[in-house]
Amino acid sequence: MLFDQDRPSWSIDGGDWPNRQHSRFIQSGGLSWHVQQMGTGPQLLLLHGTGAATHSFRDLAPRLAENFQVLTLDLPGHGFTAMPPGNGMSLDGMARLIGGVLTRTNFEPALVVGHSAGAAILVDMTHAAMIEPKGIIALNGALRPIRGASLFSPLAKLLFLNPLAPKLFAWRALSSQATRGLLEGTGSHIDRVGIELYERLFRKSGHVAGTLGMMANWNLDGIAGQIASLAMPLILLTAPNDRAVPPRDAVLLAASGKSVRVQALDSGGHLVHEENPERVADLIRDLAHQLGVL
Repeated sequence: MLFDQDRPSWSIDGGDWPNRQHSRFIQSGGLSWHVQQMGTGPQLLLLHGTGAATHSFRDLAPRLAENFQVLTLDLPGHGFTAMPPGNGMSLDGMARLIGGVLTRTNFEPALVVGHSAGAAILVDMTHAAMIEPKGIIALNGALRPIRGASLFSPLAKLLFLNPLAPKLFAWRALSSQATRGLLEGTGSHIDRVGIELYERLFRKSGHVAGTLGMMANWNLDGIAGQIASLAMPLILLTAPNDRAVPPRDAVLLAASGKSVRVQALDSGGHLVHEENPERVADLIRDLAHQLGVL
């Protein structure tokens, strides 16, 4: 399959992967998936956003595992999970494939947490009754259509279909300054370990192709209706320095959905869960108590 030959190698790139002792690979939906599962208690699903992998929760997941049984995974085409065929990189496609993983692992989350685009996948899965959580927590959730997406998506699709484009992006990632600049452009300042892990992934054209493929196939036109129909709370955690998803988007969403509420953090950027995992874990635990999960 396109770009799969340059996917990150678990034996090389994953040799010191965060929380590696909790990693395993499963087959589902015709794909090989990298999943991490840890802890005991109510089941909690964590989904990362575009361009990341399980490393994004390297410090958050172990903290949550003190109270929950946590499952996190690399999205299709990201990290160490294979690239899917057909519409597997679309919102509905990813939701369906992840639903298959949950069935395969007998995982029925009582609470779900998604960062950025991961939150949209969780809303879609809930709307389709693939999961029935007591609440959805969005960390800087990307839940509104991107302005100008009608122009952006075809460009992303063109880049995705051009075999040279992911290789060019991966080559750029050989510069640590390029990766640091990309991450700081989201309004976050993460530690050197985090930057190096993103660099490691961005050097692989397979991972870059997965990121571009997700962008090319992303369509949130129906998400507002899904949010309005939610029967359980959707809590939007926002960070003031987020330059990727404006915090005001959450305010607009809260005004349109009776089950939606906003909880604003007092610091942090788009990757606030990497900047301050202890604070975010405490908030998630507090919300779990409010929702009756803990």
